[in-house]
Amino acid sequence: MMANDMENEERREAAEALETSEPEIVEAAPAEPDALAALTAERDELKDRVLRTLAEMENLRRRTEREVSDARTYAVTNFARDMLNAADNIRRALEAVPEEARAGAEGAFKGLIDGIELTERDLAKTLERHGVKLIEPKGQRFDPNRHQAMFEVPDAEVPSGTVVQVVQSGYVIGERVLRPALVGVAKGGPKAAVNPPDAA
Repeated sequence: MMANDMENEERREAAEALETSEPEIVEAAPAEPDALAALTAERDELKDRVLRTLAEMENLRRRTEREVSDARTYAVTNFARDMLNAADNIRRALEAVPEEARAGAEGAFKGLIDGIELTERDLAKTLERHGVKLIEPKGQRFDPNRHQAMFEVPDAEVPSGTVVQVVQSGYVIGERVLRPALVGVAKGGPKAAVNPPDAA
């Protein structure tokens, strides 16, 4: 019992000591101006890095979208270029038949000509469905980006620099020239007017 009384007495004294003692106030050290400036500079640097990273990510997203779009548009370029030879050969086959023979064609010969014409139209539609379009420059002003001049034709009635003859058709895929048109250009006439923007 005595040991218990002693423990109780010690506890009571400890509690009284706690009640009478004043709490110790710990003051935060005032922030040093150099430390505050360093933290502000670090914050500003991190903010700048985050903004730059966001801008780079946006640029990357746009570039990726453009590359995917170009890949879709121009994926068939090599195949389309190879198919142009077949289109040229079909056109040559039709042009090899004289107009009189075509007009008087009967029977199997007429069926053959009709079949070749149908094949040419179908091939042109298929190419167009995949973004390949025919350039029809006859009567337009010569454009070195889309046409390749093979010769000049002296003609005083046609404005100089106008395409008067198409030797081989040209094609574009999307906004790019797949194959320039081989053309003959007028020479000696009055100066040609500039094509309106929508004519190109």
